[in-house]
Amino acid sequence: MNATTLVLLGPLIAVGAAVVVLMIAVSIRRSHHVTAGIALAGLLVAFLLLFRTTSVGPRGVGPLLLVDEYAIGFTGLILAATAAVALLAVGYLDRLEDQRDEYYMLLLLAALGSIVLVSAAHFASFFLGLELLSVSLYGLIAYPRTRAEAVEAGLKYLILAAASAAFLLFGMALVYARLGTMEFARMSMTAADRDLIALGGVGLIVVGFGFKLALVPFHLWTPDVYQGAPAPTTAFVSTVSKGAMLALLLRYLPGDVVRAHRALLVVFTLLAIASMAGGNLLALQQRNVKRLLAYSSIAHLGYLIVAFLAGGDMAAAAVAFYLAAYFVTMLGAFGVVAVLSTPAREAGDIDDYRGLAARRPWLAMVLTAALLSLAGIPLTAGFVGKFYVTVAAGSAALWALLIVMMVTSGIGLFYYLRVVVAMYMEPAAGGIGGVPAGRAPLAGGLALAALTVLLVWLGIYPGPLVAFIRAAVAGVA
Repeated sequence: MNATTLVLLGPLIAVGAAVVVLMIAVSIRRSHHVTAGIALAGLLVAFLLLFRTTSVGPRGVGPLLLVDEYAIGFTGLILAATAAVALLAVGYLDRLEDQRDEYYMLLLLAALGSIVLVSAAHFASFFLGLELLSVSLYGLIAYPRTRAEAVEAGLKYLILAAASAAFLLFGMALVYARLGTMEFARMSMTAADRDLIALGGVGLIVVGFGFKLALVPFHLWTPDVYQGAPAPTTAFVSTVSKGAMLALLLRYLPGDVVRAHRALLVVFTLLAIASMAGGNLLALQQRNVKRLLAYSSIAHLGYLIVAFLAGGDMAAAAVAFYLAAYFVTMLGAFGVVAVLSTPAREAGDIDDYRGLAARRPWLAMVLTAALLSLAGIPLTAGFVGKFYVTVAAGSAALWALLIVMMVTSGIGLFYYLRVVVAMYMEPAAGGIGGVPAGRAPLAGGLALAALTVLLVWLGIYPGPLVAFIRAAVAGVA
């Protein structure tokens, strides 16, 4: 291993080293805030090392990883999102009597797996990154183990993640058997045009992606897991976990390749339509805010698939920007849920949010901004994201998908506004999520403040991020 390789692997090494330091620190003396500080310091060091990797230029680390601007950009997004989740977890776990320190170890390991995914250039690194992410999520979702709902959610995710891994492995085996390689760069889908075994393998891999991205009809685990998992974990699953898989999909199976194969185009088109329609229609029936946001995330993944299908650099840029806006918005929404929740009781029911504007006006403002961004209202990051998706889909003449997207977005506006209206109604008896009115924890408050500023800034002045994204995704799609 030479100096260049060490520079390229710097962020990965920093996150891995932070996990080791955490284990040593916890074995010496348990201190929740010290543990959280070490985790955040590790993420900060990894983020700073990203700037060093840009000076090296696009390089492969053996056949397994490719560290280019695309991987660096998504790695930065993952590290920032993980730091936000860690900040939100500090206040949440402060109310837990024990078992607080291990949460940050699992969180960093999940982030490490996600970074491997966005840098993967080989089936082996793809699967290793995926399993590192998934195994960590089993523990994060079941945290704390004293809550029956969390353990149930962890068990459900374990079973379905194992099933999706089986689909992926079998698909990889079929593709390798017919194409003779596991490196993405050496795979020629043209050679698989008339090979049913290779196409079947790709189909199985698409099914695995469908489970991980919670696309309809592979979405059934999503509302139960979102509802049962701790609020900070739900924020991580809805953003980092799905974002890493989508980034890998864009590299492994670019939209131009999908459009060149009619069967794949039909499959992804049906997945997009079903996810947009199913996610929004099912969300209409929800009275639990976490389940409502779960179905909303399914719909938003459908919107992302629309941009993915457009193909080309414009589509890749639209996917990347929409994903960044989605990260900021979902972290803000679930961040409010995390601040209002306790390990004993999650602030889930919509009645818990009645009168939130009177009790905690700052949190009501943050949640309102996040919900309006999810609805695609102007001056928010979500509006700009949907604009770029619309432009990309229009340039590729995906008119049917655009019509479905517009109609379902209108449906989504109803259930978002229902929560907003509830927050500004008369206060409901019994408090909010079991937490009396007062100030949010400092760490969570800082995270929410930063996310709100980003949400509005990206809606008003998206230019710098768009320019960076266009440079990062050039040639990927």
